[in-house]
Amino acid sequence: MKQDPDLKSRLEYVSRKIEQTARTAGRDPREITTVVVTKFQPAELIRELNQLGVKNFGESRHQEASRKTAELADLQATWHFVGQLQSNKARAVAGYCQVIHSLDRLSLLKGIGSADRRVDCFIELNLTADPGRGGIQPTGLVEFAELAVQEPNIRLLGVMAVAPLGVEPRAAFSRVREASDLLRTISPESKWISAGMSQDFEEAILEGATHLRIGTAITGTRPQAG
Repeated sequence: MKQDPDLKSRLEYVSRKIEQTARTAGRDPREITTVVVTKFQPAELIRELNQLGVKNFGESRHQEASRKTAELADLQATWHFVGQLQSNKARAVAGYCQVIHSLDRLSLLKGIGSADRRVDCFIELNLTADPGRGGIQPTGLVEFAELAVQEPNIRLLGVMAVAPLGVEPRAAFSRVREASDLLRTISPESKWISAGMSQDFEEAILEGATHLRIGTAITGTRPQAG
């Protein structure tokens, strides 16, 4: 694979923006984890990112993710599943991803809970009125969290969300922060927030995001699905 000469500069630029925004918010940049989303990107690019110091990678399709994690098993990396997860794939995904960001229904609790190891999970929130979107409504967070914490193979990290189109991102992420505060009344250790992508990670940082899911701002134009 021909190396991308701009990859390092994009990574450095995003890292600087994260550090600057964190300091503006009075936060320590070291408490923020950048998950580089590599959906459709080749394994060679992931290796190059790893050589540049990236340790956290995000994938969103089971077939692609299972192939890449096997091919790149020699890397010192943490794999995050950041897409919608089918119930019948939950146990398999839990076998190769250390972190799942899209826990949003009972069937996933059971599927992930039946894995052979403990998996870190975020509860995904749906910030829209569309029930067809992934995630649970914030009003259902407490009830769902009470069930999640009973699964011994699930370590509940916190909440995850995507800012809806047409909504000011910081206002959306303010709702996520409120949901995080609510979750901690059920599970005090579940204090992390997965929010913010290439176009809105600065707003997410200002509202307390601890895990950013950044793709094209670092990797460049995303190849078409193969």
